[in-house]
Amino acid sequence: MRIVMLPYLAHGHVLPFYELAKKLSNKGFHIYFCSTPICLEPIRKNHVDVDVHHHHIQLVDLQLPSSFHQQLPPHYHSTKNLPPHLKNTLLAAFDATKPLFSDILKNLRPELVIYDLFQPWAPEAAHEQNIEAVLFLTSVQAQRMNFDVPKETESNKKNLDYLFKNSVNGMTFTHRFFKSITSSSHMILIKSSTEIQAKYHNSNLSSDVFGDIVPVGPLVQRPQDHDGDEKIMDWLSKKEASSVVFVSFGSENFLSEEEMEEMANGLELSNVDFIWVVRFHGENNVKSIHEALPLGFLERIQGKGLIVDWAPQAKILAHKSSGGFVSHCGWSSTLEAMMYGVPIIAIPMQLDQPYNAKLAEEMGVGIVVPRKEKKFTRHEVAKVIKTVMVEEQGKEVRRRAKELSESLNKKEDEEFDVAVEKLLHLVQESKNSVAASKET
Repeated sequence: MRIVMLPYLAHGHVLPFYELAKKLSNKGFHIYFCSTPICLEPIRKNHVDVDVHHHHIQLVDLQLPSSFHQQLPPHYHSTKNLPPHLKNTLLAAFDATKPLFSDILKNLRPELVIYDLFQPWAPEAAHEQNIEAVLFLTSVQAQRMNFDVPKETESNKKNLDYLFKNSVNGMTFTHRFFKSITSSSHMILIKSSTEIQAKYHNSNLSSDVFGDIVPVGPLVQRPQDHDGDEKIMDWLSKKEASSVVFVSFGSENFLSEEEMEEMANGLELSNVDFIWVVRFHGENNVKSIHEALPLGFLERIQGKGLIVDWAPQAKILAHKSSGGFVSHCGWSSTLEAMMYGVPIIAIPMQLDQPYNAKLAEEMGVGIVVPRKEKKFTRHEVAKVIKTVMVEEQGKEVRRRAKELSESLNKKEDEEFDVAVEKLLHLVQESKNSVAASKET
């Protein structure tokens, strides 16, 4: 059975789609994984198993129309490091690939298309060729769509305004979302588990209206070896069990100068060993990490902390020395922490992240760092880190994190098998319907 998969042009969407592709390929499905070359580059570079272990996955380049290339050179065919003023241009260019995508479907003739939430033209292209199309949501919070997200940061307010008010080709992001839902064939796949979904039994994404909501499991990346990670892992291996806090805010979230200073001082005040992934936006003119961090900070943390610009997140979280995760609470990062049993020190920044942070807290596996006037302080950062990592007060969070990890890992394969059976049933029903129509 052939499946074409088309994620949104964002790192946080491409990787969950690829994890789903790997699991489907292991079940014998042939996957055509379709995206722009810049989005596929990390997969080609880091996932050598594409050709070795997952020979049923074929990467398919989707070239954005050349008419957009002057405004949108190839390295901007992804949301990563995309200047804000080009967001609409990228989405318009993606919309314009529908004819090319239709041609890809004609050539590949798949039985199923799995698509993302902001491209309703993808299921349209599939249905025009009598191909079933199913929506895959990479974020559990996308179900709720009531957007009563705490306005914890100015950047979050701007992003929500963007979803509601910004229109590209006559559609706001909200309109795109609902059109994508209603175009899905009888079911919606979601990157989640039944245990997590139980928290959302009152979700306003009703199965009566939108079809079956099918968890495919957390789809967490498994630890892999990468060039350059030896130094990090050697450093981590010398630390005691559960003694190190890992700090990372994802690939598309960046701390301001003030936040960087508070985070650095908070880590120092906590007196806990740490690995901190420090990133700057592509357009940021910061010359060096020395200039971005407080004076003398790097010298003072010698042996206590490790500053890097990249880290093998899954590998670190799975390591016995990791005892906490300071995270922005992107959905994939939240699930990785849950799967590996690492308590979360939550500092959400935008979009669904405040929801995810609240979920982690409600499930007893994390604590949200309080903000004062929308800002977090070094003292609150240090306080929550110490609570989660070492103090008696955090013992229940540590216990619950391990307990949830065991439960999620135990159910993972079972949940995925259920999802596969439903996909197979959908395609078979479609074939039966086409055959009956031909007989008539």
